[in-house]
Amino acid sequence: MKDRILIANRGEIAIRIMEACKRLGLDYVCVYTRGDEESLHVRLAQEDSGDRRRIYRVSSYRDPNDILAVADEAQATAIHPGYGFFAEDFRFARRVVKRSRPLVFIGPRWEVIRDLGNKLNTKMIARELNIPTIPGTAGPLYNELQAEAAAEEILYSLEDSGIKNPTLLVKAAAGGGGMGIEEVNNMEQFRRIWRRVRNYARRQFGDEGVLIELCLKDYHHLEVQILASRHGEYVHFGSRNCTIQSTGRQKRIEIAPGFDPEYTSYPFDARAVLDKIISDSLKLAKHVGYDNIGTWEWLVTRDGNAYLMEINTRIQVENDVSAKISRIGGRVPNLVEEQIRLALGDKMGYAQEDITFEGTSIEFRLIAEDTKRGFIPSAGVITRFAYPDYDWLTIYSHVPRDRPYRIPTEYDPNLALAVIWGKDTTEAKARGRTFLAETTIEGQDSHGQPLLTNITYLKERLEEILIFS
Repeated sequence: MKDRILIANRGEIAIRIMEACKRLGLDYVCVYTRGDEESLHVRLAQEDSGDRRRIYRVSSYRDPNDILAVADEAQATAIHPGYGFFAEDFRFARRVVKRSRPLVFIGPRWEVIRDLGNKLNTKMIARELNIPTIPGTAGPLYNELQAEAAAEEILYSLEDSGIKNPTLLVKAAAGGGGMGIEEVNNMEQFRRIWRRVRNYARRQFGDEGVLIELCLKDYHHLEVQILASRHGEYVHFGSRNCTIQSTGRQKRIEIAPGFDPEYTSYPFDARAVLDKIISDSLKLAKHVGYDNIGTWEWLVTRDGNAYLMEINTRIQVENDVSAKISRIGGRVPNLVEEQIRLALGDKMGYAQEDITFEGTSIEFRLIAEDTKRGFIPSAGVITRFAYPDYDWLTIYSHVPRDRPYRIPTEYDPNLALAVIWGKDTTEAKARGRTFLAETTIEGQDSHGQPLLTNITYLKERLEEILIFS
C-alpha cells in the first residue's frame, strides 16, 4: 500500500502539503474544526475525495487523541504536523512513532526535536562547537531570587564590557516563534516580568523554565535553511532576512538572500558573515544527526558579529522564500515535497554542488490586523479578496475568492502569503510594489467597520529591507 499522509494542520500549509502529496503520488487525509468550515483547505479536500473520504472533523488541532483516532480510522501511515500545533512537540512525535500501530512523523526524529527545542540545550551544544551565542544565563532558571541575582550579574557585566544601558530579554526556555519573550530595562521591572513570562511558559509549553540574555537592539534577523536526510546527507538552501517584524516579534516580510552587498553597503563583509553562519549551521546539524528540514536562526549586529539564537525543527511559513532563489538542475525545489520524501526514507539524490542560487525573493504575510494599535488581530468577514496573476508571483492562501469568508477568531488572522521573485533585489522590490498595489482585501470587522489589514504597513516597510537603519 502506498503511503497515506494525515495532514494535522489547517489553512495554507495544509493546502501546500495536500498539493505536495499529489505531486509525489501519495494519498492524504485532512482534518478541520468547526471554526474552519469555510476554509479553502476543507473545500479542496472535499472536492478531491472521489470515492475515498479525505476530510475529518476534529474538536481541536491540539488534541492528540483526536488526531491519532483519525489516523487510525483513515489508515494513515504518516503524520505531517505542518507548523505550529504539534510540529515541535517531541512528546507527540515520540508517541506517533512508538504506538502499537506506529506511524512516520514527518519531521526530525523526536530526540532531535527534544534536544533542539530547548533554547538552553541548543546554546550548550553550540558553545561546545565554538558557535557564538547571545550572552546570558547558561541554563533555565526556576527560582525567582536566583533569576533576579542572575539578571543583576548579567547587567553589571555588560555595563563593565562597555555596553551602555543594556536591556535584557526574559524568555521562555521551551518557547519559539517569538512567543514568551519580554524586555527588561531596569531591575525594578524584573520581578513582574519574570512572573508573567514564567506563568506564560507554564501554560503554553508545560515548562516554566526561563532564560535571561542580552537584548540586541541593532541587528538583522537571519535564517539558514537546512535540509538533511536519514542517510546522513546535508545541504542548505541559502539564507533569508526576517528582520521586519511586528512589535510581538512576528515576521511580516522575509527576503532571500539574507544580505545583498550589490544592493546596499554593509559595515562588514556581508558575504563572509553569510558563509560563516551557513557553515556553523551545517556543523551543528551534522553534530546532532539532524534528519529533516530545519531552520537555524541568527542575529547579526551592525559590527558583523553573528549569534545563533535558536533552531526551528519544522517546516516554516517562510521556507518558500528560500526555495524560490534555489535551483536543483535548473528547477526550483519544493521544500515541502523534499521534507515528505526524505521523512519517508528516500535518499536526497543531489548534493550541495548541485544547488545553485539565482535572483532575489520576497515574501509578504497578508494579515487582518491593526498595525497602528500594536498589531491587534482583526475579526470579521472578507467580502472581496483579489490579487494579480504574474509568473513571478506565488500565492498561498486558504481564503476563498469566490465567496465571503469569516475569519475564525480561534486562530491567528493570517490570510495569505505572497512570494515574489526577481532577477535581483531592485526588480524583486519593484514587483513587490506592483503586487501590493494591485491586491485588494475588503470586508467588515465584527463592529461593522471596514476590515483592517497590514497591506499599507507592508508597502511602507518594503523600503527598509536589507538595510541597517
